[in-house]
Amino acid sequence: MAVTQQEIENRLWDAADELRVAMPEAQYASVVFPLMFWKYLSDTWEHHHQEFLVENGSLADLSAEEAHEIEYRDYQQFEIPFIHLDTFQKRRALWSAVLATIAQPGLGKRVRASLQAIETANPDKFSRLFGSMTWAAEEVLSGEVLAAVMRAMDRTPKMHEGNMSHDVLGGAYEYLLKRFSDGSGTRAGQFFTPREVVELIVETLDPKGRESVYDPTCGSGGMLIASASLLKARGGRGYSLKLYGQEAVQDTAGVARMNLFMHNLTQFKVEVGDTLKDPRFTKPDGSVKQFDVIVANPPYSLKWKPWTTDPRARGGVAPQSTADWAFVQHMIASMDPEKGRAGVVLPNGVLFRGGQEGAIRQRVIDDDLLEAVIGLPANLFYNTTIPTCILVFRARGTKIDERKNGVLFIDASKRFAKGKNRNVLTEGDIASTVAAYHSRVAVDGTTRAPDGTDVPVAEFVPASEIAANGYDLNVSRYIKQFTAEEADLPTLIKEYNASRAERQQTEQHMLATLAGAGIEGFDD
Repeated sequence: MAVTQQEIENRLWDAADELRVAMPEAQYASVVFPLMFWKYLSDTWEHHHQEFLVENGSLADLSAEEAHEIEYRDYQQFEIPFIHLDTFQKRRALWSAVLATIAQPGLGKRVRASLQAIETANPDKFSRLFGSMTWAAEEVLSGEVLAAVMRAMDRTPKMHEGNMSHDVLGGAYEYLLKRFSDGSGTRAGQFFTPREVVELIVETLDPKGRESVYDPTCGSGGMLIASASLLKARGGRGYSLKLYGQEAVQDTAGVARMNLFMHNLTQFKVEVGDTLKDPRFTKPDGSVKQFDVIVANPPYSLKWKPWTTDPRARGGVAPQSTADWAFVQHMIASMDPEKGRAGVVLPNGVLFRGGQEGAIRQRVIDDDLLEAVIGLPANLFYNTTIPTCILVFRARGTKIDERKNGVLFIDASKRFAKGKNRNVLTEGDIASTVAAYHSRVAVDGTTRAPDGTDVPVAEFVPASEIAANGYDLNVSRYIKQFTAEEADLPTLIKEYNASRAERQQTEQHMLATLAGAGIEGFDD
């Protein structure tokens, strides 16, 4: 019987809920995701091992070396090594093997040893995958609580492809990510971007098969996964994308790697490090590697140590107080010169702040790199309530003719639904905003998609007009009709009602006068 999405989600949440006596919800991810991925690896390895045994019958004629070679050539995708789980014998570092020792002291040490052994045995796939694992220490998480979590998680169905699809498994991982984010408040913004915002950026950039996709601040890897999912949903091969990410926090980078594996995406590299200080994807000459599609939700207004000399510093160097434009400069430098495009979500301050940021903004517009500015609603994110925007860039000279030497402005700030803790973008909101981006005609403040449906107000503004406004990119400066009509609507209604009442009084007076003059048969 197939495993349902809800079934596995409920069981996994039951396991996570065992941690409530030991730590705040904001820390659940650091424990649950390594355990979940370990169980997935163990269940998958044991499933293929049984296939190997059944299909090869008796192994009496094979040496241990020959059997190992056949199994790992034809059945297994990774190694689960032998380790000392006790003082008497070696056992494989499998979930089931450690679970059998769950009542013995030192459970955390055995779990940590098992995960480290898997990392060591698979350096190309799982190096540093499980993070620091500080939670495995008895003083952080007691053996009793860890045992309760493992027992609850063991009640989940077997996590292998013979029992559930990667869509179900990846969906369960995404469910936990969102659940942890909903419960952990502002801390969630460190690793999780709301999926509807991710979808909006990815649909705007429209990744194609076999392209490279790069996220310089990848968090839990959601934007990379969404790129593959979108391609798959459109009939393409999502697994054909080459995915690259860099993340400053080691444990979060591990969450991203596990997330990608859970979604059956294997063509990826996730590196750890400060992207601005130490970009890990570079060419032999030291310059940054270039990609077809670049997506990011960097930390907002991050204080940083500015570059002294760096070829990425197009138009100047961002101020120490905020690295927003430094991340943009890195993304621009990382765009493939032939078809590179980039989408980044940032606070609205990047649109109008002056000084060094204004100088960078001017250079970017003068070089005709900025294609679109999409104004988003306030309170979309877990870690801030401020309104934000999406900036879309194209490699120099690659814009379509209608978009050259100017910027498309889209006001999507009123497109949202009220949620419990934050505003959310509905599927209709996303679809209409993407349609506005792809539309080419704006008439009287109303933009229509090719199928005739209404989409958010959009306006193409020539670079000369933007320059005349001091390179201010505030959406409200260029799209005034929509906001003005909303702001004046009560006044307009009041004026209309007053005029209507006055007209009715005038008509009544006129009819009375005509009747008094003996004029009949007048039809009002």
